[in-house]
Amino acid sequence: MTISNPIGPVDATKVPRYAGLGTFARLPQADNVPDYDVAIVGVPFDGGVSFRPGARFAPSSVREASRLLRPGYHVELGTTPVEKAQFVDGGDLACTPYDNNVAVKQIEEQAAQFVAEGKTVIAIGGDHTIALPMIRATTAVHGPVALLHFDAHLDTWDTYFEQEITHGTMFRRAFEEGLLVEGRSMHVGIRGPVYDKDDFLRDHEFGFQIIRCSDIDEIGADGTAARIKERIGDMPVYLSIDIDVLDPAFAPGTGTPEMGGMHSREILRIIRSLSGLNIVGADVVEVAPAYDHADITSLAAATLVFEMMALLTRE
Repeated sequence: MTISNPIGPVDATKVPRYAGLGTFARLPQADNVPDYDVAIVGVPFDGGVSFRPGARFAPSSVREASRLLRPGYHVELGTTPVEKAQFVDGGDLACTPYDNNVAVKQIEEQAAQFVAEGKTVIAIGGDHTIALPMIRATTAVHGPVALLHFDAHLDTWDTYFEQEITHGTMFRRAFEEGLLVEGRSMHVGIRGPVYDKDDFLRDHEFGFQIIRCSDIDEIGADGTAARIKERIGDMPVYLSIDIDVLDPAFAPGTGTPEMGGMHSREILRIIRSLSGLNIVGADVVEVAPAYDHADITSLAAATLVFEMMALLTRE
């Protein structure tokens, strides 16, 4: 991080957290600072969903939930993100809701305006389709990345209803396009049935390693983090978190919930153990506010974004 004397969020001791503009964690807008280290952008697109729609409304919902955050000192990681780097809210990347192929190109083009050497972008989806254009924009600057993917589902199908770009196919496309470092990518939190056992065979051929939720039962959060760090090493990493990696008890507001998921405290411990990874891009996706209760899913997503902010600034 290179910017000295960063401009932080609105002071909550002077303006209550429920008041004022609803940027993420009440950070400054990108247009209001001369430069930035990390941009947080919304991507309100859900044209790739296969079950319940509504993730297009997540960026605004997650921003509202982020008002509850105190984005100063992170106790567990011992860092004060907003004092160590210039974080900004870059607004929403606008795209058509009617054509997935066009939307993906539009997202990639707009994301490219934020991605640069020495700068990181965290995207708030939207459905998981948005990871493909975000990875494309990221690898255009950093080269191929290791993908660290938290999700209940593999997302490496070939097509769904003959469509090649959906929220269940985008990582297969990323592999086919040479965007992923071979043999360094991982799925974490996988569970539930699949259409065919060959789904796992194909996934292995794409170079992914899988840590299922049942594996986490055996090795715990610390063992999971150790496997991740051993697998990825010092590779540039794109971190993608589908909120349905959490059990529906902790994240009911999502499009394709699966029973037997991770607990909130469990994923936070794993994420906080990833210090040292070279994270060059990230997203949190698949929040569907219409199915949420008391904003707990949006709050979970907002908290995970803050954890990413802390990881990026921990020395």
